[in-house]
Amino acid sequence: MIQLIGTFVCVAVIIWLFYLDRDASVKTSKALWIPTVWLIIIASRTLSAWLQPNATTSLTERYTEGNPLDAAVYGLLIAAGLLVLNFRSREVGRFLRDNAAILLFFTYCALSALWSDQSLIALKRWSKSVGDLVMVMVVLTDGNPLVATKRLFARVTFVLLPLSVLLIIGYPSLGSAYNPLDGVTMYFGVATFKNLLGMISMVFGLASVWSFLDAYEKLNTPHRKRHLIAHGLMIVTAVGLIVRADSMTSLACLILGIVVMVMISQSWIARWPAGVHVIIWTAVGLPLFAVFVDTVGTLVRSLGRNPTLTGRTAIWKAVLSLQTNPFVGTGFESFWLGSRLENVWSMTFRGVQEAHNGYLELYLNLGWVGLVLLGWMIASGYQKALFAFRQNAHSGRLRLAYITAALILSLTEAGFRMLSPIWFAFLLAIAGVGLGGEPREIKPTRELSWVRAGDRKPIRILR
Repeated sequence: MIQLIGTFVCVAVIIWLFYLDRDASVKTSKALWIPTVWLIIIASRTLSAWLQPNATTSLTERYTEGNPLDAAVYGLLIAAGLLVLNFRSREVGRFLRDNAAILLFFTYCALSALWSDQSLIALKRWSKSVGDLVMVMVVLTDGNPLVATKRLFARVTFVLLPLSVLLIIGYPSLGSAYNPLDGVTMYFGVATFKNLLGMISMVFGLASVWSFLDAYEKLNTPHRKRHLIAHGLMIVTAVGLIVRADSMTSLACLILGIVVMVMISQSWIARWPAGVHVIIWTAVGLPLFAVFVDTVGTLVRSLGRNPTLTGRTAIWKAVLSLQTNPFVGTGFESFWLGSRLENVWSMTFRGVQEAHNGYLELYLNLGWVGLVLLGWMIASGYQKALFAFRQNAHSGRLRLAYITAALILSLTEAGFRMLSPIWFAFLLAIAGVGLGGEPREIKPTRELSWVRAGDRKPIRILR
């Protein structure tokens, strides 16, 4: 009975949040629901996991074997996204021209399946990962990409965060697990692991902070208080879930992401353009120093962690001890296939399925070539996000905050792994179109106008 009441309360809260954040003055395409469903799935659990929560499969089978139902769902969503993009050829063409680094990276990932131990599995995984790019394109080719982005994150936030609270409190068998070996309960909500709950809370918490700041700064926004209440509640919920999950990396990313958004929005930044670089790279440099330079572990201990980063250093040592091609890696998402998975488990502990470092994970799968392409994506994406910030501070600060968070999270988690919310947010942030900031193309007309030439004499031109 208590669970039923809790479920009704949760559903009522979700409906109330949608009501508070509604805005009839702006419109977005109905196609936005396609990436909304996609993001809900990749940020929580697959459909088969929701329908069969108690299904018993080994860890090896769960990682190597795909579920036909999930494959069908992913395929339908990708097909629907491609159908939408087919009617937006002009916007899609602009996206492709402006994002050569992203396209080359995905192309290399596809080619890397050729030298994978299990090429068919690698190619299947790549075909699903393309869905991330398709969904990002659906969002950014919308008629109003800034509003589409805000609504996308708001919809997913209003669903997943309250549901996580419900599962942890009302359905503990679905939202938590007890480890008898160390006597600790792990809370993961709608996700499948505590660090994943921390990740989704951080990603959507930053989106809520972004929307909250927008409503707070625009005093004449219609129904301003409603927006502040909705996103304020989600910020508090996100922080609470991160603390409950005991995910210090996600908490640090959320705090530093908020600091970046707030600091670069200050008026003095306009008088000191280099200040944006100082703020962002200081935010990235602090955890980088704590993880790799501070050998004593003072900063790490201050976050309640030991210098081994909860066993991560042992995992790094184990995966690097295995022989892989340093230039091209083992192939897309292929390192954890076959005997390598068991070898790492024998050197660390069973259940490890990632290197707990995004850069190392990419190196194992794609080698130095993959890291170089990632570096190109980061560099070009950072420049585009910075340009967008100069043109539209509101949209640009979310992009810069997500880039900062992705770079930090990847120090101790596989942040650049596809089909994850942080990777989706990262792609959205580094894309060269959408979210405002890009110069709009001026179509030629026969209208007469006066302009001043370099010699200060007015001349008449056609434009």
